[in-house]
Amino acid sequence: MVLILSGFYCVMGIMPLFFGNTAYIMNILIMILIWAVVASCWDVIMGFAGIFSFGQVAFYVIGAYASAILSVSLGIPPVFTIIMAGVITGVIGVLVGLPCLKLAGPYVALVTFAVHMTLIPFLRGPLGRAIGSGGSQGILTIPPINLLGFAFSSEQLVPFFYLTLFLTIICTLILALIIKSYWGTAFLALKDSENFATSLGISAFKYKLMVFGITSFITGLFGALYAHYVGMLSTKMLSMDVFTILMIMMVIGGIGKYPGVVVGAVITVTINQLLAPLGMYRPPDNGRYCSSSGSVPSGWRHRPGSKVFPFTAKNRLIR
Repeated sequence: MVLILSGFYCVMGIMPLFFGNTAYIMNILIMILIWAVVASCWDVIMGFAGIFSFGQVAFYVIGAYASAILSVSLGIPPVFTIIMAGVITGVIGVLVGLPCLKLAGPYVALVTFAVHMTLIPFLRGPLGRAIGSGGSQGILTIPPINLLGFAFSSEQLVPFFYLTLFLTIICTLILALIIKSYWGTAFLALKDSENFATSLGISAFKYKLMVFGITSFITGLFGALYAHYVGMLSTKMLSMDVFTILMIMMVIGGIGKYPGVVVGAVITVTINQLLAPLGMYRPPDNGRYCSSSGSVPSGWRHRPGSKVFPFTAKNRLIR
C-alpha cells in the first residue's frame, strides 16, 4: 500500500514540470487529487468499517458551503475557513452517525442519503439564504486562498496543485495509518461480526462514531478546498450524477481494496474529461455544475477582484 501510494504521488509531483503551462491537464490533475481523497474516505467507512453511508457527497458539499459562507459572509481568511469547514463537517458527521448506531446496513444508507436529499431544499430555502448560501443562485464570489503572500486559485494552477498535493499526502497518510493500526483492525472486526467484536471488548459506539467523524472531517476539508478553487458554488453539486461518478470510482477501485479507489479516481476523472467533447451526452461532473448558476450566463465565471471572462479551450478551468 505505502509503496503504491508513494510511487503514485511522486509521479503526480513531477507532472507540473511537463504540463505546468497546460491549464486543461493541470485542472485534471487537481481534480484527481481531490476526488482521490474523497473516494478514499468513502472506502474507509464502507469498505473497512462496513457502514453503508451514502452521505459522502453531502459532507463534501457541506464543507464547501461552510468555508464559502465563513469567508464571504464573515470575511474570515480562507486559510482558516477551510480548517473550520472540516471541523463543522466532522461534527455534523458525528451527529449523523449517532442515529445510525442502532441501524442495520440498508437503513444507515437511507438515513445518510436522506441528509443528501434534504440539503438541496435547505440551501435553497429561507434558512439557507439566512446563513448565506445564496439560495438557488448559489455563492458566486468565493475568494481565493492567500498564504504567506501567495495566491492559490484556479488562476494560479501550479501553486494550487502543490497545495492540493501537500494536503492530499497528509490526509492519505492519516487514512493509511488508520487502516494499518488497531483502529483499522477494529473496523474490520465490527464489519465481519459486530457481536463477536463486541464480546472481545471493541466498542461499536466508539469506533463507528470515530470513523464518521474522521472521514467527514477530511471530506469537508477537501470540499472547502474545492470551493476556493472554482470560486463559486451551486446546489447542483448535489445532483445524482456527482454521486454516481463517485460510486464509479469505488467500483473501479474495489470497495475495501485501498488504495484501489485512488486508481479508480484517476481513471474516472480522466475519462470524464476526455469525454468532454460529447457535451450533453457525457455525464457532467460537479465542476460543470458550479459553472452554471442561476444569474451567470453559461460559460462565464467570476472571481473577486477580477473581471468576468468567458471560457475558451485555453482557460476552461472549472471542468
